[in-house]
Amino acid sequence: MNRLWVRLFLYFALLVLIGVVLMVGLARALVSERMGAWLAPVQLRSAGGVVETLADYYGEHGSWAGVDEFMRGVQAAMPYGAGRLDFTLTDEADQPVYRTRSGRAEMAPSRNNQPSTMIPIQVGERTVGALHVRSGAGPPHARPSQDFPAQLSRFVLLVATVGGVAGIAFSVIASRNLTAPLGRLAAAARDIGARNFGHRVELSGSDEVREVGRAFNDMAAQLEAAETIRRNLVADVAHELRTPLSVLQGNLRAILDDVYPLEKAEIARLYTQTRLLSRLVTDLHELAQAEAGQLSLNRQATDLAALIRDTVDAHLPVAEEAGIALRVQVESDLPPIHVDAARMAQVLNNLLANALRHTPTGGQVTVAAALADGQIRLAVQDTGEGIDPEQLPYLFDRFYRADPSRARDTGGAGLGLTIVRAIVTAHGGAIRAESTGPNRGSRFTVTLPLN
Repeated sequence: MNRLWVRLFLYFALLVLIGVVLMVGLARALVSERMGAWLAPVQLRSAGGVVETLADYYGEHGSWAGVDEFMRGVQAAMPYGAGRLDFTLTDEADQPVYRTRSGRAEMAPSRNNQPSTMIPIQVGERTVGALHVRSGAGPPHARPSQDFPAQLSRFVLLVATVGGVAGIAFSVIASRNLTAPLGRLAAAARDIGARNFGHRVELSGSDEVREVGRAFNDMAAQLEAAETIRRNLVADVAHELRTPLSVLQGNLRAILDDVYPLEKAEIARLYTQTRLLSRLVTDLHELAQAEAGQLSLNRQATDLAALIRDTVDAHLPVAEEAGIALRVQVESDLPPIHVDAARMAQVLNNLLANALRHTPTGGQVTVAAALADGQIRLAVQDTGEGIDPEQLPYLFDRFYRADPSRARDTGGAGLGLTIVRAIVTAHGGAIRAESTGPNRGSRFTVTLPLN
């Protein structure tokens, strides 16, 4: 598992393991050589130990004859590394009668320059010999004559020093490994703060860090898309406002220069341009609210069939004047739906206005509503000029016109369908456009959930 807590656990476990290995290794080195040399004389003197047994042996035999068989087992019987110790047995005259060296028995005298511990062997009040214990291996500081507690203190200090250095080195490596992805995230965040929205971070590290990296990249992508939309919006708004403002400015200058007379007809043309500006500003305000998720909705149980009939009736005069048949096909048993009636009327008005605008004389526009799969499907279909299938994916983009040559005073600013999609989406629904090609009509379908 590439989880952060697993990595931390493994790092700490490995650090503890290193400390344990160091402790065990150094402890074995100390105990096997130093502890045996320090504790062996104590054990030799203990009740039932080697010294007491040697005294019993001498008391029973009256001499040291045949003691070699006994001494051969001494080294094997001694724990704590007694195999590294030399034992020399001397008689009353301090003459060696037996000596073990490195586990081998020798009957010759020893000339060992290492200091030894002498343990007298007494039978009653009589000293019948002595057992000399020497360190048979190791450096001079490991000899049994030295103070073992001091050696143990140095050993603990050594382990603490080595373990501390190893722990610090390991912690530095582990921390750099864990924090490197976070450092890259911080650098990427600074780039995003500097409006470099194209920056992305490499996904590495634990699963949690990777998840943060993916979320960061998604955020950067959304910011980049939002920045693109913002720039396009500013450019589009400037472009859309330029035309009516230029008309207003030119006509007003002409009136001031007495080129145009100050008549109601000229004022009416100027008023028309102000209405275009007002409509554009209103559309942009609603669109900004919808995209920010702040579009206010007054949801109430609404009779959709009645809403459709009222909206269609409002467009009947325009349809009759253009010679277009306007029909309604609504199921009689449609249940009430919780929507903002005013906003849904705005959706229908935009769709009907588009359909009537693009349907020639003698054509037909049909508004249908039906219940299907727990949803209400509202469709506006016309028999007009249709839409090129290549343009369908862009119909709901802001300022997009399927017919670029259409004037703004007749074709609108290209925000109607964008606002329609925003309102439908705010209701939890969806909208799609269908057309098989030019002069084959088009169909806009709105799907709304009942709840």
